[in-house]
Amino acid sequence: MLQRVILAVNHDETLQLLHLLRSSEIFQPVGLYVPDDRKSDTYALNDKIQNFSLSSVPDIDVEFLVFSHSKKREAEELHKQFPDACMISCDQFQGLLKQMESVSMETKNDSLHQLKTVLDNTHDGMIVINNRLEITIFNKSAEKMTGISKEEAIGKSILKVMPNSQLPRVLNSGIEEINQEQILENGTKIFTTRTPIFDQNSKVLGSFAVFKDITEIVNLAEEVTNLKSIQSMLTSIIQSSEEAISVVDEQGKGILINPAYTRLTGYTAEQVIGKPATTDISEGESIHMQVLKTRKPIRGARLKVGPNRKDVIVNVAPMIVDGLIKGSVGVILDVSEIKGLTEELHRARQIIRTLEAKYSFEDIIGESEEMKFAIDQGKLAASTPATVLLRGESGTGKELFAHAIHNASDRKFNKFVRVNCAALSESLLESELFGYVEGAFSGALRGGKRGLFEEANGGSIFLDEVGELSQNTQAKLLRVLQENEIRRVGDTKAIPINVRVIAATNVNLEKMIAESTFRQDLYYRLNRMPIYIPPLRLRNNDILLLAKHLLQKLNQDYGRNIEVISKDAEKFLLDYHWPGNVRELENILGRAIIHMSLTDTQINRSHISLLSNNHNKLNAASKNVAEAQLHEKTLTDQLDEFEKEILIEALKTFDGNKTRAAKSLGISLRNFYYKLEKYGIDDKVRK
Repeated sequence: MLQRVILAVNHDETLQLLHLLRSSEIFQPVGLYVPDDRKSDTYALNDKIQNFSLSSVPDIDVEFLVFSHSKKREAEELHKQFPDACMISCDQFQGLLKQMESVSMETKNDSLHQLKTVLDNTHDGMIVINNRLEITIFNKSAEKMTGISKEEAIGKSILKVMPNSQLPRVLNSGIEEINQEQILENGTKIFTTRTPIFDQNSKVLGSFAVFKDITEIVNLAEEVTNLKSIQSMLTSIIQSSEEAISVVDEQGKGILINPAYTRLTGYTAEQVIGKPATTDISEGESIHMQVLKTRKPIRGARLKVGPNRKDVIVNVAPMIVDGLIKGSVGVILDVSEIKGLTEELHRARQIIRTLEAKYSFEDIIGESEEMKFAIDQGKLAASTPATVLLRGESGTGKELFAHAIHNASDRKFNKFVRVNCAALSESLLESELFGYVEGAFSGALRGGKRGLFEEANGGSIFLDEVGELSQNTQAKLLRVLQENEIRRVGDTKAIPINVRVIAATNVNLEKMIAESTFRQDLYYRLNRMPIYIPPLRLRNNDILLLAKHLLQKLNQDYGRNIEVISKDAEKFLLDYHWPGNVRELENILGRAIIHMSLTDTQINRSHISLLSNNHNKLNAASKNVAEAQLHEKTLTDQLDEFEKEILIEALKTFDGNKTRAAKSLGISLRNFYYKLEKYGIDDKVRK
């Protein structure tokens, strides 16, 4: 009697096995599993073989189920339909067929003996007895599960080896027992199927049992449950995502979309699932198909999708499993939404700019050596509690540095108080800085008022234009710096404070000390950490960089879209002396934009022609100043002039490199910058 076989194998293995089975005198193929998507790949050995899928399993008797490892899950599903069949891998079955070809016809008739080698390597435990109750097959899995070695079992009576075995009963009754639960003597719980073995004349030759450790079944069930749980979780995540998601298979046909996709494109699942990836595209090429072809992700692709031709950005990545591409997943972003978020971000930034400390070192634009040095000094100052003195011409960005130093310090979460010392009268400035008690002067508020130093306690206070302080206020400020305490106007009680002072000035304090208009002791207190911020003319390389940055700000302020500055306009900006520094540059660009047409996108030389008069006036003023200096000079003036010439020559010698020039003169770079400012040496002496 031929052994009936069904196949659940790969395409190539199918052809090979069918070829081998044509000449077999023991096995007969009666069924071939073909997935639904491969229905066109049909095979026929004779009229008795059937092609079927999981949804159309035939009702036939089968002894063997041969499977490929890649189709093991499908084979396990089929095994539920053919529980009496012995599952055997394709490799083991081919080995059995080839072995049978090399033996005699007499040996082939003894099928039980021929199967021993194959069955010994199956994953399920297997025990076979003959009609004399002797164990003839006891495979490795049976050894593992029972704890009995093959040497102890083979050739012995099953009743001696395993007294509670039910195989003798099946041998006597000839009735198969399917999926019976049993507990072995070592406590292992198993599911077993016991089957009688008949010859071609229906004579009972023996019986065999195939059994599986129930623990493994439980593990498999848990694995399936976990996979289903993960699948359910991923599906829930995709469905609840606010980003539009589209998934296609390896052929580029849609298999999954989420509600956000439908809201964005207007297409429902019925219109997309199973359809080509190009279905939703109204303009552009399918990114899904490109990714499936190249197996590489693509980000930031621009497309128009849906009947409303929505402008979108698409990010698509391949899904690769075991080296094989199984499809691709795409995330679709609405460009209009991105624009809205960008505008909201700009509005948020503008709101933040109205808070106390608005800027950081990242907001300071400059790549010149001079500016990098100043920024490094600022960062160093931020890491210490020392008083900082910011020096530089008007419009160079001293307040910007003050903000950045505070935000980079450990006081950044406390207050940052700004005071313009030149904007308030002496009496008002003193009461504003230090506060006052009730009745201190006419008009004083009931209960008094806290001063700005008290408001800044724990944080930083920025004293801009500190050179404008009166002698009296200078003395009180000196006490604050020395004693870390303040005294309100009209009060005798000192109030301890912890405030970091950042001062700034654009005047020559040393000259004021010589003229007795600024206290020398206060100067030493303020000048603990001096930082020189170079004027714009001394960092010519930063002019265009600053101009582009300021254009972005001005575009937002004026609702324009100026993209570039023409070459002739750039040359004009580079040649200009910039007495007002960055503040003047912003003013010039803003004035140019105001006079431009709403449709203009480029600043030309003609748009900033108003600068020419100012430029000529500046040159004339410089000439007048030079003529006025031709008066009789003192020794100090002549020494200063000589020192200035030395500095200029050093700069020329080292091609404008200030670091090398300072080193050659044996002075610090900070002192070198101070002297450049003192003598008004600008970029004209650079390379």
